[in-house]
Amino acid sequence: MALRCSAGRAASRARPFLPRRVLMPASFHTTCRTRQDPRQTHDDRTTHFGFETVLESAKESKGDLFLAPAINTAYTDIGYVVGAVFSSVASSYDTMNDLMSLGIHRLWKDHFVRSLNPGSATEAGDQAKGWNILDIAGGTGDIAFRMLDHATVINKDTKTRVTVSDINLEMLAEGRKRSLETPHAGTERLAFLEANAEKLPMVESNSIDLYTVAFGIRNFTNKQRALEEAYRVLKPGGVFACLEFSKVNNQLFNSIYKRWSFSAIPIIGQLVAADRASYQYLVESIEKFPSQVEFSNMIKAAGFLIPGQGWEDLTGGIAAIHKGVKPLK
Repeated sequence: MALRCSAGRAASRARPFLPRRVLMPASFHTTCRTRQDPRQTHDDRTTHFGFETVLESAKESKGDLFLAPAINTAYTDIGYVVGAVFSSVASSYDTMNDLMSLGIHRLWKDHFVRSLNPGSATEAGDQAKGWNILDIAGGTGDIAFRMLDHATVINKDTKTRVTVSDINLEMLAEGRKRSLETPHAGTERLAFLEANAEKLPMVESNSIDLYTVAFGIRNFTNKQRALEEAYRVLKPGGVFACLEFSKVNNQLFNSIYKRWSFSAIPIIGQLVAADRASYQYLVESIEKFPSQVEFSNMIKAAGFLIPGQGWEDLTGGIAAIHKGVKPLK
């Protein structure tokens, strides 16, 4: 079964995300809870948006919104505000990653792809048929293009194919535009899919050889649910691979990096992209993301086997590569 890919329809203009104010459904009453009640319905469950606590369920809501004063325990619509952040930064995505990674995200991505060696013969992937790769939150195509180039040039494989999936239409539009500068545009080896990583009904179970997500999973509403969905779609022996900002493991370096992140990056975001709030959120989202050990345990809890210690630190832990393997039986 082929993946259903979104048509190239125009994306609606996202509402801007404003600092220290919260987007809330018009029907939502302003009474807030400071703790999550275990009796809450799915529609009431909360998650993090940077340092804010926000509604989880409103992600699919399309209701009218109004602006309300924000406090740290207020609820907001995570789908709109995360979507607004990435709609805002789609055209300057590389600049954003340059700022967040001190300019070395390209080296990390190259190393990430080499470590996965797409197009090689593996138990999960038949080289004669090529690999079936699903790149989640991969809108701009950075990882997908590298995967296809590596398979073609290094492993002489012209069958491996990548589906770039993203929940954000502006990011997918940026990826389609960039793909025109590659030899893969318009071929059966590259497809784009608008989808939520936590619910992938259009992807068959046990159909994917390699599931990748780079600098995206920290923005998911329910990370554990996304990991479980990754486990479902992967073939036995298939690999889950995640490249994400992580926890710096040197105290002095961590102090310097945090000062850079929280002091400089939002200001530079304002100067470069006229968008301080989006860059502030991105810095906060890194701080809230689980540690290497915690995230490795989440991958294991989804059912994956963890090779070695489960992760590889990059540049002192600014980022890390996590891997999990779906058991053969």
